Amino acid sequence: MHHTRPVRRLLAAAALCVLAACASVDPKPSGPYVRQGPFPAPENLRAPVEFWKQVYGSWSLGQYALHDERYLDLVYEIVDLPGGAREGLSTDDKSVLRARRDGLQAQLRELERKQLAGESLNADEKRLRERIVASSAGEAGVIGAAERLRAQRGIRERFARGLEIGARYDQRFREIFQSAGVPGDLAYLPHVESSFQASARSSVGAAGIFQFMPSTAKSYMVVHTATDERLDPLVAAQGAARYLADAYSRLGDWGLAITSYNHGVGGLAKARSLHGADIGRIVWDYDGKAFGFASRNFYAQFLAARELAGRTVVTPARGIQVPRENVVLDHPTSAPHLASYYGLSVEQLSALNPGWSPAALGGRAMLPAGATVWVPDQTLARLAAAGQPATPAELIAMADPPRTAAAPARKRGVR
Repeated sequence: MHHTRPVRRLLAAAALCVLAACASVDPKPSGPYVRQGPFPAPENLRAPVEFWKQVYGSWSLGQYALHDERYLDLVYEIVDLPGGAREGLSTDDKSVLRARRDGLQAQLRELERKQLAGESLNADEKRLRERIVASSAGEAGVIGAAERLRAQRGIRERFARGLEIGARYDQRFREIFQSAGVPGDLAYLPHVESSFQASARSSVGAAGIFQFMPSTAKSYMVVHTATDERLDPLVAAQGAARYLADAYSRLGDWGLAITSYNHGVGGLAKARSLHGADIGRIVWDYDGKAFGFASRNFYAQFLAARELAGRTVVTPARGIQVPRENVVLDHPTSAPHLASYYGLSVEQLSALNPGWSPAALGGRAMLPAGATVWVPDQTLARLAAAGQPATPAELIAMADPPRTAAAPARKRGVR
């Protein structure tokens, strides 16, 4: 049995060469299909953009699309979960999804085997083959289809909630991005990263609306035991704006700069050196070791989210404070001391500063010098009129752990 796989691979490779020659659809045509502002939309990204529009706007949390991970216009079926649209997956949900995926994968493997062997197909196999051939995968798509099978959950409900939260932040984010010299529409990026969930944390350590990794964040904001500014949407937006400005200055193209947010500037610089600045060509042709599904689709996700969010009118979410005034500490200071100085409770001040840790709120950890502190509007004018400085004098001496020198941006992007 262990000798059959290499033989099968050789047969598959030979068949792939033959079938590719007669494929009716070229998955990598040149030229844009839309060009809105600074963001190119190459023709060969049309299918990925349309796919992600369905993920964000059509398919619910209670649905999984079984699809080809390379040719995203090839969606085999939509699996409805028995548990419906909820965040977690029950045992029954997982069981149903696994059974449907395993069954389809077995069908695809049998279809490939019969095609390579020249055997006749039954009615179901013919319909399955016709679906593959009609997609951008073309005649060659049958080979390897089982290995390319992937399940994608819909996030319509998350995206809708993200639109409500994003509407509250949109103006401020645009101001922040534009002041950094980058397009205001980059304010849509959190739809891709976190669905605008400020407390979002990934399994690899990324955090906040903009999903900064700690190593990268330290180049753009404060990450400390007392405050993690990745969890502060406004400070994180400032960091994202600076990162993207730096990326664009090096890569010279917004498709590449946005993709670098996931894959890293160094990786995209290498891809550009091999394939030029055409993001569509890079998505299809670049085979960098870490350039997987997430990196290949990141820019298409941004285009999809931008299109949907840009044409949707929503009511901004309630209960979210978006302050406009801040101070930057020039010495370590406790949160209770700051609150007292501004005439607020710790709870009132912490509501404006979501990155503060429980230790900071309790006065057990000092907010470090360099930390941004948001205060209620008109606070600075009130203090100035009273002849008081913007921050209180240092009243207690507490040795604060030395701040780690800013680390260079990690190779594989922000997340």
